[in-house]
Amino acid sequence: MSKQTYTVCFCFRRRFHLAASEAPADIKEMFNKYSENGVMGLDHLRRFLAEVQGEENATAEDAQAVMDDLKELKHINIFHRRGLNLEGFFKYLIGEANPPLNPKLGVHHDMNAPLSHYFIYTGHNSYLTGNQLSSDCSDVPIISALNKGVRVIELDIWPNSTKDNVHVLHGRTLTTPVDLIKCLRSIKEHAFTASEYPVVITLEDHLTQDLQAKVAEMITQTFGDMLFSPGCECLAEFPSPESLKRRVIISTKPPKEYLQAKDVKVKESASQKEKDPTKEEAWGSEVKSFKANLDDYKEDDLNGNTDESDGVDEEDPKSEQNVPPEYRRLIAIQAGKGKGGMLEWLRVDPDRVRRLSLSEQELEKAIITYGQDIIRFTGRNLLRVYPKGIRFDSSNYNPLVGWMHGAQMVAFNMQGYGRSLWLMHGMFRANGGCGFVKKPDFLLKAGPNGEVFNPKANLPVKVTLRVTVYMGEGWYYDFHHTHFDTYSPPDFYARVGIAGVPDDVVMKKTRTLEDNWIPTWDEVFEFPLRVPELALLRIEVHEDDMSGKDDFGGQTCLPVSEIRTGIRAVPLHSQKGDKYKSVKLLMRFEFV
Repeated sequence: MSKQTYTVCFCFRRRFHLAASEAPADIKEMFNKYSENGVMGLDHLRRFLAEVQGEENATAEDAQAVMDDLKELKHINIFHRRGLNLEGFFKYLIGEANPPLNPKLGVHHDMNAPLSHYFIYTGHNSYLTGNQLSSDCSDVPIISALNKGVRVIELDIWPNSTKDNVHVLHGRTLTTPVDLIKCLRSIKEHAFTASEYPVVITLEDHLTQDLQAKVAEMITQTFGDMLFSPGCECLAEFPSPESLKRRVIISTKPPKEYLQAKDVKVKESASQKEKDPTKEEAWGSEVKSFKANLDDYKEDDLNGNTDESDGVDEEDPKSEQNVPPEYRRLIAIQAGKGKGGMLEWLRVDPDRVRRLSLSEQELEKAIITYGQDIIRFTGRNLLRVYPKGIRFDSSNYNPLVGWMHGAQMVAFNMQGYGRSLWLMHGMFRANGGCGFVKKPDFLLKAGPNGEVFNPKANLPVKVTLRVTVYMGEGWYYDFHHTHFDTYSPPDFYARVGIAGVPDDVVMKKTRTLEDNWIPTWDEVFEFPLRVPELALLRIEVHEDDMSGKDDFGGQTCLPVSEIRTGIRAVPLHSQKGDKYKSVKLLMRFEFV
């Protein structure tokens, strides 16, 4: 706890006393500028919307709509006969009807380009409820991901113990399995709850030929007409998200060979045992055991290369001759690395498109030498990036590395945690949260001499984002009153910064305000942006704890390209990404 120097009686009296939110000085000045004799009428409000809030075409009807929304709040004394008073103006600014992203925009990107022209909200090991070694496999995290707008679901499919059915589980671990059919049915039911745009199911296939045929029957019977089948062996170009609305797409490649029983026994032994409440406590020992036996695994597994892309070479005709034709026909997006090394994997074929998967380490190594080739590849083809295999705790990596090189499917452990996942949430708040975000043109077009975008280049500043952090409120209502400090109000500070290309990355911090549930910082920060199209605004609040790690007080991440200028109420979220009921910041955004 931060402070324990006050007497108990005095501190408890201070702790439970909460002053009402009061408009900061700048807001009072703004009200005085756009009011007359303490009253902000319709025309005053219309001019404020146009000149400060960036709503250049604001009408009297728009201003009236703001006032109508305030009337429904049933606050007393926020109106005079002819308009808003200061309290009413402040209530509008900090209210839910004034968010930093425009909810009325909805899906507004061009959705008629090929799939390869979009960043796509992508999950990794979508069936896991927790860590990568011992957590349960379930359809519950799949449903959760779909309801949040995730458009790519990954399923690892293995034979069950009797080899007559198909389980979904994380191979070579103690994760308990779930039936494939249960996952497929849940995908069908929830696929289009959050978005009408297509869902891609990537399969990591470890099946025998007879079970591949069984999977083909399951998929066909479950999805029926929802299933997209191109009717040809290879696509010359990917169709558009618009043309694939409410369709399900299968992406995989046949395995090189069936992985025999010794790899399945470990998983099946876990499936036979009852749920053990002490299993999570034993996770540490399992990790230790797993690490101790890493030498028994292939080097590919160490690098996370158990992905479906690392089976048979896609161009080897012998590999597909025994694959059931009904299974092969399901594969609308073909995956595989092909023969040769990285340069061959990244070869652009003018007559066909495909998907390539790389682990995060493979991508990091590749961009040193082949960065430009990756961007050329992703102009037509799909690139999926996935977490390295030793992320046992379901943590994630920096998604910007993939995005700035055009990677469409930056796959994340959605059940994970941390700042990387917050960036993922932020990116896909864009375009109405539909799960598809149009890539900027510079990632899709080559220059006159064939040159492509270089994220490490020394680029000029395109625009500067000026951010004013006025104040925050809501912690008193959303947190227990002793959550931050036992004997006094919290000591909050805010962190504001940019995630993007290397030259744009920065993080800044306000001063710490002691003993205040409603901190008013009133500080201004400027962020020169070289590539604003890929920039995300990071916002965090923490409570200064002198005796240990600072307490978390909320976060959000916003796509810079969609931030509304003006004074906005910014809702904050928990570490898991859930929106708080009351916690928000009052901020101003300007592009200068």
